[in-house]
Amino acid sequence: MPREVRERQMLDAAVVGFAKNGYQSASMDDIAEQAGVSKPLVYLYLKSKEDLFTACIRRERAALVEAVRGGTSERHTSADQQLWRGLCAFFAHTRAHPDGWSVLHRADTQGEPFAREVAGMRAEITELVRLLLSRAALDAGCEGEFAEREVSGLAHAMVGAAESLAVWANARTDDAPSAKETAATLMNFCWTGLEQMIKGARWSPHR
Repeated sequence: MPREVRERQMLDAAVVGFAKNGYQSASMDDIAEQAGVSKPLVYLYLKSKEDLFTACIRRERAALVEAVRGGTSERHTSADQQLWRGLCAFFAHTRAHPDGWSVLHRADTQGEPFAREVAGMRAEITELVRLLLSRAALDAGCEGEFAEREVSGLAHAMVGAAESLAVWANARTDDAPSAKETAATLMNFCWTGLEQMIKGARWSPHR
């Protein structure tokens, strides 16, 4: 069997094992058995448990970012429609690959170098969102200061909310929302508020 096929089998089994048990508790014996290979072969191909976990994170990270980029790739449409499609792609992917999403979500708490890999993924997606929000603000005639100063913070907040919603949606069983329903929840929460900010409306604690 070609090496790349063997490695894919190992990574598939490892993602399931890490998602179910976490990094510390996942067993290399169980992962090898699930992949249908010997444990020495896993170590031969992927060196160590740390390297195996890193490889899983990188594969799942690349797949998720590619899905979001694909959702926002239509250039001849409005910024809100691009953002909507990107969110739908994000939630569809995390729903279709719950183990992969669990690995990425859990990796954030496992320290370096795993958290750094997830931070890189988050930075890529946040930059996509920032560009779309900036474009929406500029198209509406907002001052450059707003586009530069506030849009960056809003992009980080939106990505954080999306990650939290993905965890929430995947945890539901009986009444699990669809990807579009979850995306609509976030668009209603964030985009409606952004539209008001673009128009100059601001909340103040002293009103």
